Amino acid sequence: MNGKVKRVAMAGFVFGLGVISELCAQGADPTTAAEGVQSAYGMTFREAWQHGGWVMWVLAGMSVFAVALVFYFMTALRNGAIVPRELVSDILAKVRSNDLSEARRLSDRHPCPFSAIVLATLDCLRNVPQCDVNLLRGAAEAEGARQAESIQGQTQLLLDVATIAPLLGLLGTVLGMLRAFSSVAHDVASAKPVVLASGVSQAIVTTIFGLIVAIPCMAFYAWFRRRAGRQISNLEAATSEVVTSIIGMGTQMDISEKE
Repeated sequence: MNGKVKRVAMAGFVFGLGVISELCAQGADPTTAAEGVQSAYGMTFREAWQHGGWVMWVLAGMSVFAVALVFYFMTALRNGAIVPRELVSDILAKVRSNDLSEARRLSDRHPCPFSAIVLATLDCLRNVPQCDVNLLRGAAEAEGARQAESIQGQTQLLLDVATIAPLLGLLGTVLGMLRAFSSVAHDVASAKPVVLASGVSQAIVTTIFGLIVAIPCMAFYAWFRRRAGRQISNLEAATSEVVTSIIGMGTQMDISEKE
């Protein structure tokens, strides 16, 4: 599952860069649809974007990346992707009928966190001549812990975006204030109000947009974290049921592959 996250993350990042590059190449403004829309603070969205500078483009890329992650997690953290109920029923039926070879084939044909734990358990039973109950449970728990970390850990990407976005906004704030007061530092007489206003606007705008990106990411992270926790609980319950069934059938069973 980590490999899938990496592919989606890279695809979202490349897509964001492609959109930004295309807009830059065509000289297009990403806020064209918002032209002429005056905000309650006397600044259009287009003006805010222009005041924000290059930091706005980085935040835009991060927002595209975050949207790609949200759509991926909606698919990856659904019930059928972590613990397919039909697969659980089929594997339990094969185990209870003492057909562990077929149970292993079912796990091979349906890759998912649940099947990975079943495979680890059956491999331990096959490869260890005197496999006892503690060793069998230990193999299942070790693979279960790895799968749980994979499920829970991938949601941290949204938390990373939610952490970095305000810092980028803060960077824009510092750059804006530096721009605003650098003219005053060099020559008070030559300092123009328009330059001061532009720098202060950059400072405020980047902070606002950094929070606009970070707050939804944090909210989605909290939602997906709870969702991942529920899926891990379901995974533990299904795994425990399978391991208990295997132990109940006896640990000295032949699960060699049938031709």
